[in-house]
Amino acid sequence: MSTAPHPQSATAPTHRRRIMVVDDDAGIRRSLQTLLSRAGYEVLQAADGLEAVRLWRKGGADLVITDLHMPNKDGIQTILELLTHTPGIPIIAMSGGGQTKRLDLLGNVTLLGSVLTIEKPFTLGEMMSVVNRALGQQH
Repeated sequence: MSTAPHPQSATAPTHRRRIMVVDDDAGIRRSLQTLLSRAGYEVLQAADGLEAVRLWRKGGADLVITDLHMPNKDGIQTILELLTHTPGIPIIAMSGGGQTKRLDLLGNVTLLGSVLTIEKPFTLGEMMSVVNRALGQQH
């Protein structure tokens, strides 16, 4: 009997990857929780940047998906703090433009390093594409 691994198990990660979703909109957090959990990821949720940094210090994540417009600590501040703790951590910044409906922050946030962007509203397929791209960049 052959002991060769099944083709799918040969590419399966040795540990379940963890993704942190940071957004003040509970509906978006729930939708992403469902999507990412079904895709096999462990998902942490934070309602703002303060909570995200606290969770990060407890155990980190393989990827962070964060909104840019949030109370208490916005996405830019959160990204800067997380990159200070773990340079190169893959991050996806998402925004619908906030109250001003201006998306110039999404264009500028890529200057911070390993940050990809996605504009709200997005489809679940679009989000999974960006997630796969972000995690594919991780070594």
